[in-house]
Amino acid sequence: MIKFLFKLFSKFPLPMLHVLGAGLGWTVYGLSASYRRKIDAHSKIACPNDEKLRLRAVYGSVKHAGMALLELPFLWGLSTQKGAAACTEISGWDVMERAHAKGKGVIFLTPHMGSFESAAQIFSTRAPITVLYRPNRNRELQEIIEGSRARDNVALAPTNMSGVKTLLKALKRGEAVGMLPDQVPAWGEGVWAPMFGQPAYTMTLPGRLHQATGAAIILAVGFRKPNGKGFCLELHEGPETLSPDPVLAATQVNAEMEKLILMRP
Repeated sequence: MIKFLFKLFSKFPLPMLHVLGAGLGWTVYGLSASYRRKIDAHSKIACPNDEKLRLRAVYGSVKHAGMALLELPFLWGLSTQKGAAACTEISGWDVMERAHAKGKGVIFLTPHMGSFESAAQIFSTRAPITVLYRPNRNRELQEIIEGSRARDNVALAPTNMSGVKTLLKALKRGEAVGMLPDQVPAWGEGVWAPMFGQPAYTMTLPGRLHQATGAAIILAVGFRKPNGKGFCLELHEGPETLSPDPVLAATQVNAEMEKLILMRP
């Protein structure tokens, strides 16, 4: 059933998927009291002193969460050239060129905001990238993920020791790796670090990889253009170094995520 729906929606144009996705986002928000409570609580933490900004953030978050779900058939169902890369602008590629010139690999940090699924696909049209991902327990969905995310120039690394080794090998070859640093790590694999003034259980992997390889840190975010016209990939310089202390390194990473979120709340 999942494969059938995925194939069906992959035939829809992107503008239609975004309209339907926005509707889906508001439907879930209206039907789920627990979801509404979380959205409202998080928005008050991120925007404590500006009610207009907070309400705008809630509106955008609800709408774009639905868009993110329904655009997956477009992003995964087409070849990279026919999909995201065909309707994407890249801003800040000079950041990547400077980092690549150092020859120690690049760690891309992409938070769960905007069209995060488009970022690796777009980047892969210019250079190889290995992406950290969490395997799905649903076998049918896992088959879709493996078959769709793994493309030419895109390799997958699961969230286990084998995956970490894969990331290290890619960095030592001078290549790029990507991960979602706001993803909750397994118990024992993270540390508590502040995020908008609240303790958040945060992964330590970016700091560990940086200490092991000296790889450059780049912040990468994919945004949707209005009216379903495509995407824009923005690259920003990250911190020059991450602390060898896991808590301090996680705090640095969370601070960078805060900056990105407040750029586009």
